[in-house]
Amino acid sequence: MKGFNICALALAVATLPLAGLADAETQASQGPRVVSYDWGSVDTLEALGLESHVAGLPYQAAPAYMQHLLEDRIDVGGLKTPDAEAVSAAEPQLILVTGRQGEAAESLGEIAEVVDVSLAEGPYFDVFGDKVLGLAERFNAETEAEVALANLSEYIEQARASLPEALSVMVVTHNDGNFSLRQEPVVNELLQLTAPEVPEGVESVQRGARIFTPLTPEIMVRMSPDALLVVDRSSAIGGKPLDVSALQDTLADQGGESIKVVPLSADLWYLSGDGLGSIRTQVAEVVEAIGR
Repeated sequence: MKGFNICALALAVATLPLAGLADAETQASQGPRVVSYDWGSVDTLEALGLESHVAGLPYQAAPAYMQHLLEDRIDVGGLKTPDAEAVSAAEPQLILVTGRQGEAAESLGEIAEVVDVSLAEGPYFDVFGDKVLGLAERFNAETEAEVALANLSEYIEQARASLPEALSVMVVTHNDGNFSLRQEPVVNELLQLTAPEVPEGVESVQRGARIFTPLTPEIMVRMSPDALLVVDRSSAIGGKPLDVSALQDTLADQGGESIKVVPLSADLWYLSGDGLGSIRTQVAEVVEAIGR
């Protein structure tokens, strides 16, 4: 989807209703049988009326908003520990993976075609649109996907217009009492909220291909955001959740009593994302968080 112009597309299909994205009965006979380790792809298939093609899902990592799809589908293991035997039993024709599956993805290729649906580099909505259209193409649902993308773009524009101007918003990941800066395109690119600058002397660390910027409450206060949005990894994976009140008190003790701390839905933001359904829900959460 190179050169994808979502604004032009939105104008072209603005009169088409979201309810008419796909006729489930028509689409049900088209496209492959799917096992997916990517929840964003699953919520995209559901948004397009194609969820009947999903045969297997990783129960252990199912976010709350996707729990209803577990019924009558095979449990294919965890995000980092795929169960090849269960995948084989699901008899897929297509297996969707991300970097979380690591080397296990290679062995899954002996069962069926494996496609890595991780987003490429580039402007977020463009590469996201590529992902959605690439998936839809396998089900002859490109038109429905284009309409869905246009509707989502319009929804984002309306949400962005509803937000206060000159608002500084920082997103962090919490993990077992530690915090790190989180680059969140839904917040910074789609909603165009400004992130505060990292103070001089705060160093990032590299772990494999990933770069982390550790933060302390003292550094957060120095950055002085209007709102601090927290993605709680610990809670998402079944660990000890963040004590939000304690963090708020610690920030206040450091002089950051005006910083609004808002925990986001951990399973949505940490286990999912990059889907037609999840992005819409994430945008709504941010708007609600800032408007509280």
